[in-house]
Amino acid sequence: MRLERPQSAREQQLRAGLIAPRSPLPPRQRRLKGGTGSFMLLMHVLAVVALLPRFWSVQALIVLAALYWTTVLGVTLGLHRLVTHRSFEAPRWLERLLVLMGTLACQSGPIEWVGLHRHHHLHSDQPNDHHDAGRGLWWAHSEWMLHQIPALEHVDRLTGDLQRDPLYRWLDRWFLLLQLPLGLALYWYGQAADVHGGGLGLVLWAIPLRLVLVYHVTWLVNSATHAFGYRNFDCPDLSRNCWWVAILSFGEGWHNNHHAHPHSARHGLRWFEFDITWQHIKLLRSLGWARRIRVAPHP
Repeated sequence: MRLERPQSAREQQLRAGLIAPRSPLPPRQRRLKGGTGSFMLLMHVLAVVALLPRFWSVQALIVLAALYWTTVLGVTLGLHRLVTHRSFEAPRWLERLLVLMGTLACQSGPIEWVGLHRHHHLHSDQPNDHHDAGRGLWWAHSEWMLHQIPALEHVDRLTGDLQRDPLYRWLDRWFLLLQLPLGLALYWYGQAADVHGGGLGLVLWAIPLRLVLVYHVTWLVNSATHAFGYRNFDCPDLSRNCWWVAILSFGEGWHNNHHAHPHSARHGLRWFEFDITWQHIKLLRSLGWARRIRVAPHP
């Protein structure tokens, strides 16, 4: 008896008629972006180097955890729920602080990040979605970044509210520079405090290892939550709620809920859908720093 190869999630979706077969990329998109590819390769190599025993220390673990919280919250709370979708209002100083935290993720500048995400919601899982899950999990996860994507041409049109802020324009151009003062401060501390692994160990854990972890957690929202999990709402896309992505991404894994109600500040809508970012928004509300909060009804 001949055993058949198990079908991938994409193959199952194709067979079920949920997505249509995708045409090959046009010639102008097939060429790889050398700069982006080289940077990503370097960060992944340095992340592996960071895990060598000579660079391990309790201080490095604490720095990684603190900066992971800072960066992921900056992306989920700042760039995503506050700035992209305006699901609540916050004082100007707080919005800028959260955007700065999110820009530390090195996922381009805030204007480009917001513009691409707004474009994604307009065309989710359609051929013109830049991380279209219909092209497969690897494309949706990270391959899309290695190619020229037409969505970039629409960023200015979709981000008029951010273009007026000189800080956001500066961050959009120089976002990579934010890693320099962070790295210098940690290197100095590691050397001065005689940390095991020295200043270099702290820098490796705080920058490349952190960035790689945050990259893949963010990318899982683009890939895994369009293939694995359950659906509370019948959205015209492949979005799903995936509990383990929700844990890693502070609540962004309740992705089907988010696509059904993109302007909701709360993504975990059922009692068991724990949403860490929503807990932070409630804390800000209690401090008087979050107002006009929009929340979707429970399914």
